[in-house]
Parts: sequence; C-alpha cells; structure tokens
Amino acid sequence: MIVDLRSDTVTKPTQQMREAIFHAEVGDDVYGEDPTINQLEKLAANKLGKESGLFVTSGTQGNLLAVLSQTERGDEVIIGEESHIFYSETGAIASIAGVQTRALESVDGRIPISKLINSIRTTEDLHQPKTGLICLENTHARSGGSILPLHDMEEVYKVSNKHNIPIHLDGSRIFNASTALNIDVRQISQYANTVLICLSKGLSAPMGSILLGSKETILKARRWRKALGGGTRQVGIVGAAGKIALETMVERLEDDHILAKTLAENLNHIPGLQVINTKVETNIVIVSLKNSAFNSKEMINFFKKQRNIS
Repeated sequence: MIVDLRSDTVTKPTQQMREAIFHAEVGDDVYGEDPTINQLEKLAANKLGKESGLFVTSGTQGNLLAVLSQTERGDEVIIGEESHIFYSETGAIASIAGVQTRALESVDGRIPISKLINSIRTTEDLHQPKTGLICLENTHARSGGSILPLHDMEEVYKVSNKHNIPIHLDGSRIFNASTALNIDVRQISQYANTVLICLSKGLSAPMGSILLGSKETILKARRWRKALGGGTRQVGIVGAAGKIALETMVERLEDDHILAKTLAENLNHIPGLQVINTKVETNIVIVSLKNSAFNSKEMINFFKKQRNIS
C-alpha cells in the first residue's frame, strides 16, 4: 500500500461523506435555494463566531473574494512574503482585484509588529496608496504548518482597529491550529474581520472552502463570486460532504499531528535527509534532499523498493 504524503489535499471522502452526497437535498445556490449549502454556511459561521458564510469552490477563490469585498482598486495590502496568497495564488489579487501588495519579511508567518506599523499608509500623502487590508495566515503552510501565536494576532488586531483597516485570515488550516492549541477555533477567528476555511485540506471533503465575515462583507463577496463565475447551482451535492467534514473530521486532526511528528523524527534518521521545520507543530513536514546522494525521483524509487521488500 502506498501512503501519499504530498499534501493534505489528496485525502479521499469518507464513506459517510459519500452517503451524504448520495442523499443530499439540493437547490439552486445562486438563488440561495440550496438547503444543504445554507446549512453548511450557517454551521461554519456558528463555529467561527461570524455573522455569515459563503461557500466557494476553492481557498484561492475565497481569499480573492475577501480582498475584492474589503478593498478598493489601487489600495495596498500588507501581507507576509511567504504567505499562500502572495506566493501561490498566481498574483490574482493584483491582476483581478487591482491592489498592490506590501510583502513583509516574516518568521513562521509572524510579521514583526514594528514592521507592520511602519508599513501602514494613509490617504494623507497623495503620492501613496492607502493600506486597505492586512492578510494573515494560520497555520502558515510554507513554514511547515506553524501556528501564529494568539498574542501576535491580538497585537495586529489592535493596530488594525486603530487605523480602521480590516484583517483577512487565510485560515485554510485554522482547525489544525485550534486543535494543536487545544482551544475553541473562535479564539483565533475573533482577531480577523474575514476568515477563509478549507474543507478539503485535512478534513477530507472532495472540494470547497467557506469565506466568513459580517453580513455586509459576505453580501459583497457573494456578488463578486457571481462576477468571477463562481456561482454554482445544485452544489449541495458537495456541500453535504463539507457538512460531514466540519461535524466529524476536526476531532481527528490530532492524529495527523501525532503522525507528522513521528514521521519527522524517523526521517531525520535517514542519511541525507533533513527535516527543515525542526518544530513540527501540526500536519506538515518539509524535507530537504540538499545533502542527499539522491534527487527527488531517486528517493521516490528508493521508497518504492522498500515497500516491495516489506
């Protein structure tokens, strides 16, 4: 048996999800008439302590909608230089939302508060764009699923309130953070105006994410979703799996964390391999082959041979 460890996005729907998909009650979601999606959005909003939710096809789409619904063209968005929005979403917020990014150096997703404060720009100087949004990511994927400490988020939130700048949290793996910290997820989401959660990363749903925020912001996001071609019809078919994901899969994320730490410990015993994120906090292990005699393809073949031996 091969265990695919490339990403927590390659999980498969559970049997309970498949049965829920089969029996899903559906309607036209563009008209707001899909009962399963309506239930899913309400469930997510209640879990995160937000007024409203919007089902979207992917986390990338949800992050873009968060920017579109909270900024104006020509605004500047403060963001970490290693964040998913900046690094892995094809420049969508620039090309589609028409904003420019102020990408700040960060450590494990943490932007130093002094750098953040010094980077905020207002409308006082007509030569400069105004800061329209601050984006955070928790957990932080490119640093190995590191958790953004609550006190850091609180400090950023205080600064944002002082300057009347909203915060968007890319919380694709927010449940990994709350599980590892053993806290209610609302203790994290309270420090952001909008939050994006993903149903297919670790929670095993086949697709979908949810953008959460105030009723006013989500109404704007719903309109932008339609403009982007993201309006779907009987999408309760997949939303049914998303409900199961939120209701049953969050609790088992702790198992993933335990297995990730065990994997990291054992990989470090293999000559030539080095686990880069020395502190494995959640479910991501990043391994370097820099000092190995193998390249990536050779390493895959090596593991395949070990499987055949066993």
